[in-house]
Amino acid sequence: MDQLTIREITDASEGTLLSGEESKCIRNICTDSRVAKEDSLFIPLIGENHDAHDFIPGAYEQGYRAFLVSKEEAAPKDAAVVLVDDTLKAMQRIARYYLDKIDVRRIAVTGSVGKTTTRDMLYYILSEKYRTGRPEKNYNNLVGVPLTVFQMDSRIEAVVFEEGMDRLGMIHDETWITRPEVGIITNVGISHMERLGSRENIRKAKLEIADFFDENNTLVINASNDMLAEYEFPGTYKVVRVGFGDDSDPSSESAVGSGKLAEKPAAPKAPDFDYTVTDVKEHGIDGISFTLTHGEESRAIRLLVPGAHNAMNAALAIAGAEAFCGISTEEAVRGLSKLDLTGKRLKVRKANGITVIDDSYNAAPESMKSAIRTLEATGASRRVAVFGGMNELGQDSEMRHYEIGRFAAEHGVSLVISVGSKARAIYEGARGAGCDAKWYPSNFCLFEELDSMIRQGDVILTKGSNATRMDLVADQLLRTGVRYAGK
Repeated sequence: MDQLTIREITDASEGTLLSGEESKCIRNICTDSRVAKEDSLFIPLIGENHDAHDFIPGAYEQGYRAFLVSKEEAAPKDAAVVLVDDTLKAMQRIARYYLDKIDVRRIAVTGSVGKTTTRDMLYYILSEKYRTGRPEKNYNNLVGVPLTVFQMDSRIEAVVFEEGMDRLGMIHDETWITRPEVGIITNVGISHMERLGSRENIRKAKLEIADFFDENNTLVINASNDMLAEYEFPGTYKVVRVGFGDDSDPSSESAVGSGKLAEKPAAPKAPDFDYTVTDVKEHGIDGISFTLTHGEESRAIRLLVPGAHNAMNAALAIAGAEAFCGISTEEAVRGLSKLDLTGKRLKVRKANGITVIDDSYNAAPESMKSAIRTLEATGASRRVAVFGGMNELGQDSEMRHYEIGRFAAEHGVSLVISVGSKARAIYEGARGAGCDAKWYPSNFCLFEELDSMIRQGDVILTKGSNATRMDLVADQLLRTGVRYAGK
């Protein structure tokens, strides 16, 4: 990051300088007391289970000499100390000030699923034209967004932000910091139903990305999503609609694993779309292909990343980039050819005679089904799926899990393995549909028998919510492989 003076930090945070020189320069801002760089500012955050003010003595020993605190008694001696009312809110104020100071252009993505992938796609597209920044990690909340800001410096020309939420008002506060020129909503699903209570509230939360928009801003939406298709958007900002124009919608309940996919009638007809996606084809682990039409131009696009749902993510990214800076489809496709997705999102990993499709980053019903379709479209001697549970689905959680089991059984999966209490319903759904299925209460219990279930040539999908740690299952599968010759 570019340097900030203690005076700037004091003013931006609406704080009071307790000690230290106003002219002292800060070149790094951290919330981790264990990580100190030269000229770093430590911001102790207060969470549900800990108060990082307790770590200030250790941070001082690590080399910090500048602190932003909300408890005066925690202020160390012989350091620059700024006192604020709330360290988190103060960090957000500093982030907004700093973002304006370095004067970069901003675009932001939100949605129930697909926001990180769409963010990554935007990064590679915009990098064809700008020096572009993005979050290094899954920084998409009220802590992560400011930390993303502090990763940038004045050499960066554009930043792609990801804005997540688990309650109303959260994206509003993130957008207050970022003030994007263009916002993208990938979809409105059922994640966080437990906290928000209805899909209408989930939509309301996602739409907070446009809370500060006016006639100079653009909102890009997935107009094939039922909650966005016919919604009348308030405000004076422009709305760009991206949708499936034929029977190519991979989110359809009756979709098959490859080729033409079934129609979703809730969306507007193709002429109402600004960008129309057609001819979506799933090529398993070899990627996808589709056609994108905008105005009079139609272009066939091939992506090397698996998952038919990524046709919509790519189309949204292309539309967002066009609205943001007028980048051409040709430039966008060139950027997408360099795409490397963050984290374990449909990562193909091979070892010891098996192939693992590691999609263990997160899970929702839509993304579960899309991953199953990718598995179905992949050539294999046998297809296996290992599922953890999906979190925050509300009162329909058991039914949603049961549906995933049935869906897997009906779409080419030979063996369904589910782990954890929520995923038991996946096992029951698969077994009820006549599929070979097993259930284990924990990953540890699964590991005791895992090697005995794997065969030479298996293609294995691992997927579940982050807390289920399906990434550990993927790692264990690749370590174990096929132990017994001829199996």
